[in-house]
Amino acid sequence: MKVYINGDFVEQAEAKVSVFDHGFLYGDGIFEGIRLYDGNVFRLDEHLERLEYSAKAILLNMPWSREEIAEAVCESCRQNNLKDGYIRLIVTRGVGYLGLSPKNCTQPQLIIIADKIQLYPPEFYETGLKVITSSTRRINPAALPPMIKSLNYLNNILAKVDAVNLGFQEAVMLNDQGYVAEATGDNIFILHKGKIYTPPASAGALVGITRQTVFECAADLGIELLERNLTRYDLWIADECFMTGTAAEVIPVVEIDFRPINGGKPGPVTAQVLEVFRSKVSEQGQRI
Repeated sequence: MKVYINGDFVEQAEAKVSVFDHGFLYGDGIFEGIRLYDGNVFRLDEHLERLEYSAKAILLNMPWSREEIAEAVCESCRQNNLKDGYIRLIVTRGVGYLGLSPKNCTQPQLIIIADKIQLYPPEFYETGLKVITSSTRRINPAALPPMIKSLNYLNNILAKVDAVNLGFQEAVMLNDQGYVAEATGDNIFILHKGKIYTPPASAGALVGITRQTVFECAADLGIELLERNLTRYDLWIADECFMTGTAAEVIPVVEIDFRPINGGKPGPVTAQVLEVFRSKVSEQGQRI
């Protein structure tokens, strides 16, 4: 596998950054996860727009145009002979001195990894996920806005550790007010009385690209989709539940905190949303 680093493609074993890079030292950087479907980079422009917004929010000046980054993403896929896969696009503050101040980080780094990924076993899309609520709370949006896809993922990792240590694949994260924020790496949706609900960004949810696509899928299906604060109780009594993310796509949830959802089986509306979503991935994006 070849990795793109600042304009060059290097073999995986040679893909290295300085230990003085502030992305490594302090998590000072941003990223995007992007899917490649049959040679089509799904919603690349939307991902790059969000990358630009994240950079602007943390005062990280990116010297590359959107067109230059888009071409680097596509070339990364071509270099690795990928038709289907996952692209991790990373921008770090760059090399600096020890200490929090980024004033000496004068050259941001652009890194692109294009490879295959399997987040969940294939059978889980047929049988559904069983999840649990983590004791680790989501960082308050007033402290770190969830709209910023930063390299600071320790909060999510700790919640993932909670899930794995208890034998689960995924965990629901609550915010400091006790409302549902999201899962450790995915957005969460529920169906209740014919309507779909999902937490708003103000609750700590990432405004995901797949999440936004699901809004469109719901509209195509004629189902009302609303952003609303959700409690654990709302999850427990849901008619259906599913999670969404770039790597996860749309995956059903059949049990939350040991409480079965839809009799412990994936629901029909979830299946419809997934079907419409998969029809969109071949239509919307940029050919490599």
